[in-house]
Amino acid sequence: MENRKVFSVKVEDGREGRDGKPSVGPVYRNLLAKQGYPPPDPEMSTTWTLFRWIFCSSSVEKYPGNRMLGWRKFVDGKVGPYIWKTYKEVYDEVLHVGSALRASGVEPGCRVGIYGANCPQWIMAMEACGAHSLVCVPLYDTLGSGAVNFIIDHAEVDFVFVQDIKVKELLNPNCKSTQQLKAIVCFTSLAEEDNAKASQMGIKTYSWTEFLHMGKENPWEISPPQPFSICTIMYTSGTSGDPKGVVLTHETMATFVCGVDLFLDQFEDKMTVDDVYLSFLPLAHILDRMIEEYFFHRGASVGYYHGNLKELRDDIMELKPTFLAGVPRVYDMIHEGIQQALQELSPLRKWIFDALYKHKLSWMNKGYKQKFASPLADLLAFRKVKAKLGGRLRLLLSGGAPLSSEVEEFLRVTCCAFVVQGYGLTETCGACTIGFPDEMCFVGAVGSPAVYNDLRLEEVSDMGYDPLGNPPCGEICVKGKTIFSEYYKNPELTRESFEDGWFHTGDIGQMLPNGIFKVIDRKKNLIKLSQGEYVALEYLENVYGVTPIIDDVWVYGNSFKSMLVAVVVLHEENAKKWAELNGYTVSLSELCSLSKLQNYVLSELKSTADKNKMRGFEYIKGVILEARAFDMERDLVTATLKKKRNNLLKYYQAEIDALYHNLTTKK
Repeated sequence: MENRKVFSVKVEDGREGRDGKPSVGPVYRNLLAKQGYPPPDPEMSTTWTLFRWIFCSSSVEKYPGNRMLGWRKFVDGKVGPYIWKTYKEVYDEVLHVGSALRASGVEPGCRVGIYGANCPQWIMAMEACGAHSLVCVPLYDTLGSGAVNFIIDHAEVDFVFVQDIKVKELLNPNCKSTQQLKAIVCFTSLAEEDNAKASQMGIKTYSWTEFLHMGKENPWEISPPQPFSICTIMYTSGTSGDPKGVVLTHETMATFVCGVDLFLDQFEDKMTVDDVYLSFLPLAHILDRMIEEYFFHRGASVGYYHGNLKELRDDIMELKPTFLAGVPRVYDMIHEGIQQALQELSPLRKWIFDALYKHKLSWMNKGYKQKFASPLADLLAFRKVKAKLGGRLRLLLSGGAPLSSEVEEFLRVTCCAFVVQGYGLTETCGACTIGFPDEMCFVGAVGSPAVYNDLRLEEVSDMGYDPLGNPPCGEICVKGKTIFSEYYKNPELTRESFEDGWFHTGDIGQMLPNGIFKVIDRKKNLIKLSQGEYVALEYLENVYGVTPIIDDVWVYGNSFKSMLVAVVVLHEENAKKWAELNGYTVSLSELCSLSKLQNYVLSELKSTADKNKMRGFEYIKGVILEARAFDMERDLVTATLKKKRNNLLKYYQAEIDALYHNLTTKK
């Protein structure tokens, strides 16, 4: 019965390539859009109306007193409990911020930058832009002055809201485009030296309190945007070159939120005003931004992490969220933490845990909902796992990269919550595919098309991907109502990215018989080894990444070599345990040079490969061990922790060459 379920509908047949054009697969759509896209609510055609609706609807008594934005204050160097602003308090403050912007000479259509970590002020500045038809331009919280300088100049930003600890970055002499700014508003208040420096540059400065006061003293009528007005220019870092400015209109973003509403409404477990989201992914990126837009539209609560990802568990225990969204690395860490705790159990208790896991999983695989699959297993074992995640989690969403099947299955069984994956880009306004809760066939897949998207696969002939083959594989192409308008000031790149209205994502997908998609790899990260075999590097990294001795891995190969090698970032705790068992008392960086540990890591990678039934050429034949994580300081990863492969190769080139030389000599 379960296997006969289909999760998307075919609305157009595929066709063979001709006249030099590639073959394309069938067009698939969400089941709710079988007869065409559902008409969006005309009352909610901009992000401002999504937010404003809370105060104009019949629910007026229900929402204004609800908690909207929560944050934690530091008291005597320690982080305190969550403090909340209600919807009414936020709305009033947004009106004051908007009035102050207009009183400062900002006109509709102007670009306003927001630079800093997630916090209530970020959102209030964003909503004030919406109220006055201003274009919100997030400045990266993690990319430093290079990208900030480029974005301010490229988007012609002349007004910036900024976090206090980012002011120095903004006023850095290397950030030359800051000189074009007319004013800076600090989320809190500026230091005297920063005020003086800005003043010398001819830039007006305000503390948050001063700016609110100016808005109260100079009330200004709101100038709401039209659906076609630009809502945000969101820059994506990319893995090479300057950031690209993705233009998203109000209508695009509002339609996306309406689509989420329609999608979630078909399930038994409904979103309520009591739901709480823990926000720690950057608001400068599309995933967190769209989740928050949806939560505000629904009158639910968003609490911000206190700024230290290493202490995220403390925020989870304090906030007790019902919804968590993260990239796979976050869920890998949760998985590692639970596995580590399991290793400390007595053999009998571990055996009981494993038996209960297999028991619950077997019932889930038979189609039982996770909450009914094994109440006994939940009571005896898994409620303790849920308690360590705050005790109230209902939904975990993974995006940004594929989540390994092993980790996803484990979380689905042990967290007593729904776990779903989604797939999307800034250009698709967030998720263009999303998984169904409680459907085990979605494990390892990214879901079926979102409500307002069409998806199809296109042939990539030089890599052997055929959307009409078995299984159908090719580049994922997207069309619909939630696609970006253009790359700002880059018509050539915009033209390159679209063909016949289809946006080419650059990601390679596979279509499963039940109408759901898997992401195999990035198109450009497929390499051909010297024996002619194609290898999907990101897919291998995803599979190898669950090996316990590994914290992160970069897999490398090229067309002149017949084998793969890897740079492995060691899992500090597990590497130290290995050292202790083998009689070594040296630092982590010294452990990296031990051939005995290198051989152990290779054997562990081989075990992972065996377990996942990999083909011989996908096995790692040599490793370089690294004590330090791939980081932005060395420009080895993007702000979303995607690997910059060219930079990694430059950084490790000498060691890679030496490793290949040794492997060839041994051969």
